[in-house]
Amino acid sequence: MISLLDATKPYIDRFYGIRLSTRPDYIDKEVLEILKFYKVTTIELGAQSMDDNVLILNNRGHLSKDIVNASKLIKEFGFNLGLQMMTGLYGSSTDSDISTAKKFIELKPNCVRIYPTVVVKNTELEKLYKQGIFSPSNLEESIELCSNLLCLFLDNNIDVIRLGLHYSDSLVESMVYDNYHPAFKELCESRILLNNAIKLLDNLHSKNIVAYVNKKSMSKFMGQHKSNIVKLNELGYNVNVKTDDSLKKYEIIIKEQR
Repeated sequence: MISLLDATKPYIDRFYGIRLSTRPDYIDKEVLEILKFYKVTTIELGAQSMDDNVLILNNRGHLSKDIVNASKLIKEFGFNLGLQMMTGLYGSSTDSDISTAKKFIELKPNCVRIYPTVVVKNTELEKLYKQGIFSPSNLEESIELCSNLLCLFLDNNIDVIRLGLHYSDSLVESMVYDNYHPAFKELCESRILLNNAIKLLDNLHSKNIVAYVNKKSMSKFMGQHKSNIVKLNELGYNVNVKTDDSLKKYEIIIKEQR
């Protein structure tokens, strides 16, 4: 740790600070004093879950109490706190993942990253998957869950700075279950807009509608390959999409076509 931080010394006056990530059980007052000296500003914890059973089943080596204690210490020392969670881990469920998000919110982090579990070769999860013991979430299940988690964090003014794993050729080549998408965040944002639109349809009498969205949200509302428009068509609606830049990112107004 010291050797890595020493490498920043010649450049420390050129940038605002240092962001790093580590394990919850690696945090103590001595480590935080060192990080403060080297002008670290943000510490992210690879928490993954707040469900102790999930943490034990996945051999994380720490418990939820370690996440709570580390988070409190990090904030007491004046660092920005980031928390990283993984959905769909062995032993988890939709309810336990939502519970993790709610417990994250109680810790008041400055930011969150959400990573749906991807099973890769030569891992314990691969063994469990091939034995039929572990059933990974498929892409559709991950989109539905993570779109709800994204809304939950944003409603509590917590920035989600990453949703889904970064693309790499090695990741794609090593996957043993096809539930990864390189534009996962966009799919989740698209789902939020679709769900928001569907909620508004119950109040309409006409099947010919006009949907107003912010110009920057237009492509996400349409969906990849116009999938959202196809879905609305399948529900019996003929949709005309227009822009209104006064609307927020995920806000939609739907009116009957005249």
